Amino acid sequence: MQIYTRVGDKGFTSVIGGDKLAKDSARVNAYGELDELNSYVGYAISLLDNKELVNELHEIQNLIFDCGSDLADPSRNTQRITEEKVKWLEERIDEYSTIPDPVDSFILPGGSPAASVLHICRTVARRSERAIVSFQWTNDMDSQNLKFVNRLSDYFYAIARAVNKWGNQEDNLYERGGKVFHHEISKNDLSS
Repeated sequence: MQIYTRVGDKGFTSVIGGDKLAKDSARVNAYGELDELNSYVGYAISLLDNKELVNELHEIQNLIFDCGSDLADPSRNTQRITEEKVKWLEERIDEYSTIPDPVDSFILPGGSPAASVLHICRTVARRSERAIVSFQWTNDMDSQNLKFVNRLSDYFYAIARAVNKWGNQEDNLYERGGKVFHHEISKNDLSS
């Protein structure tokens, strides 16, 4: 198998369907950020012993790849990220959110090595989201991709906190901020 193509030597890459785009185009940047995120998820997996969680994170990796494929396909022939997959991710967030003690303030990223990498995943997911928002202003894309990546950062936050709780590792609270989380607001209070 030929690994290098020399197409990138002039600053271009091929996307699904064969079109060549500049490597700094909004489309390539959007799915490139997801590629970096997927690598960090793999790193987090390498630090975990929980087989069930590892299997779930492998599924997350597949979904991240699906999302990147959706963004890399200008024809939009196949939509891999669906509303059902976003809802599944929300269910996972809801479940993991019940594991650690509630907090009212921001937490400082850290804790166990695995939780620390999951916090990196959270921030790279946020950067990926910003790149996808930039991409959507000038390109046609399915809204489920942005929703999915938005939920991913929440997922990694919830799972990082759960991993710390399982490892008896306390979250470090940000001490200079006030109350930012309002537990009296429920999921039903949020509009779509």
